Amino acid sequence: MRFLRARGAGDAAEDLVQEVWLKIRARAPGPIAAPLSYLFRTADLLMIDRFRSVKQAGARDRDWTHANAGDPPGVSAEPSAERRVGAAQEAASVLALLDGLGPRTAAIFRRHRIDGAPQKSVAAELGLSLSTVESELRVAYRALADWKERET
Repeated sequence: MRFLRARGAGDAAEDLVQEVWLKIRARAPGPIAAPLSYLFRTADLLMIDRFRSVKQAGARDRDWTHANAGDPPGVSAEPSAERRVGAAQEAASVLALLDGLGPRTAAIFRRHRIDGAPQKSVAAELGLSLSTVESELRVAYRALADWKERET
């Protein structure tokens, strides 16, 4: 393990020792002229194999990411004109729905959901109670849920 760590195996040293053991165990029995040299050479070659494998896997992943990143050929990330028109019509429909609920409900919904103001500050701004703001939001949410159900 010290040999492998000194050669840069790091956390893989234990796994490499196991691989060395398996490799030596699978070898045909017979005398080895220099067993210690054989052991170190086997460990060194396995470490080199692992290093090359990791390096090739990284290169393969980079190449795949580079080849598959971004938009597919002939396809734009921008929405089509039809989708833009459809989205604009849908937004106009939702705004008309909100306006149809009354100016107070529309103002509360816009201030809370679009501007991100807390319900308490919306209530204070409009001079209403918190329960009134919550009630108006429930009306808006119910109307939007009904609209969404009709549109899908």
